[in-house]
Amino acid sequence: MDNVRRVLNRNARSRAAAAAALVALGVAGCDAGADGAGAPVMASVSGVSGVSGGSGGSSTALRPLGTADAAAKTQRPSEPAQLAVAGVRVGNHEGFDRVVLDLVGDGEPGWFVDYTPTPMRATVGKALPVSGNAFLSINVDGTVYPFELGLDSEVPVESAGNTGNIVDVVHGGTHEGRSQVVVGLRSETPYSVQVLQDPKRLVVDILQA
Repeated sequence: MDNVRRVLNRNARSRAAAAAALVALGVAGCDAGADGAGAPVMASVSGVSGVSGGSGGSSTALRPLGTADAAAKTQRPSEPAQLAVAGVRVGNHEGFDRVVLDLVGDGEPGWFVDYTPTPMRATVGKALPVSGNAFLSINVDGTVYPFELGLDSEVPVESAGNTGNIVDVVHGGTHEGRSQVVVGLRSETPYSVQVLQDPKRLVVDILQA
């Protein structure tokens, strides 16, 4: 009987340890974010400016979404779409960097994404200061001013760690139904664009050189 009790006690301790490990893994997964770019935090829009290369925040579990190439990518928004960019998140993974634009509101976003030699702020038609050697302009269509949906006018940016190719991210504002984010890169590389749901977000995966 004593032997049986010892076996049962050991099994109970093993089950408790396994449960604790699962809880710890769940917490870690929530910190990393389901899409591998970390949870949004309040920060300066150019808060990732000047980050250096490295493996911080990397994850070998994720792969780029869609098919990456350097060509311009566009899609019209659904009608009517009334969305706002609530935040921008940046993550580093094996072989690629991920930029996530968190969206709130109704409808499906459209987008126009392309490399540009000179970033311009659409709201005023003037140059937009962005660090880097190449510039990927991400334009989300079907959007309204953040305050129209009860959001702060300053769009927060969060970086989950050092990146391989991204050196700067600047929010260019919203103008005539289009919200602009420009990513400064070390070099021009292929990229892909996807929309994910629940919550709604535009995901741009940029390959590392």
